[in-house]
Amino acid sequence: MVLSACGSDPDESSDDAPADVAADGTVSIAPDGTQEVTVLVRDDYDFYPAAFTVTAGRVRLSLISEAKELTHNFRFTPGAGPAEIAGEIPILAPGMSDTMEFTVDQPGDYQFECSFHVALGQIGTMTVAPG
Repeated sequence: MVLSACGSDPDESSDDAPADVAADGTVSIAPDGTQEVTVLVRDDYDFYPAAFTVTAGRVRLSLISEAKELTHNFRFTPGAGPAEIAGEIPILAPGMSDTMEFTVDQPGDYQFECSFHVALGQIGTMTVAPG
């Protein structure tokens, strides 16, 4: 397994969310009733959006990499939420995407992270509102 070196393009601003992803963490409902949210990663140590809210129930989360160099992953931080969410996206190479589905029943805040870059602050929060 090869992981890219950590670094970012100095000409690329990490403060602005990409135009094609809602910076406010918009969650849509699929025809099957599953809540859907898309999270983006780039050649920085941020998630876009870094926070979003769902209601208790089924969630489909897509992680899309717009990175040119960095490899990322996505997991819910063990022990950092009201209940464990075991699913994860283990490795996402630059330019790739993957999707995970899970069910949440307990309201509260669930921290998620890129475990490769958590020490650099690549964390976010999914809030589960009562259904």
